[in-house]
Amino acid sequence: MNSIVNEKELFLLAKEASQHAWAPYSGFKVGAALLTDSGEVYQGANIENASYGATICAERTAMVKALYDGHRSFSALAIYSQGASSAWPCGICRQFIFEFSEKARIITGPDEDHLEFLNVDELLPYGFRLKK
Repeated sequence: MNSIVNEKELFLLAKEASQHAWAPYSGFKVGAALLTDSGEVYQGANIENASYGATICAERTAMVKALYDGHRSFSALAIYSQGASSAWPCGICRQFIFEFSEKARIITGPDEDHLEFLNVDELLPYGFRLKK
């Protein structure tokens, strides 16, 4: 990872971000920490809504913040949820991540000493992009 933070540090930032989740319906609080190719880190948390389709995942919260600031390429994304053995991105998030960085490394696990890793293209082997 070409970064100013290592994988454990990025995971701990995701864990910290989970404290900002708004999950009154599911109780499933998720945090994410996104590492841009330029070394900046953006945190995000899931924000639920009574209309579940309007819920925003932690991964997309972090990515939208980074995209807003002009970043378009990402090297890693750590995801944490208390009580989960691993918190892999949902299908919508997998496609969203793939759109910008199909080789981004996904980091998750129950704690910083038991991390698992996959690249986005391994989680979404047939991701797509529309031709411009």
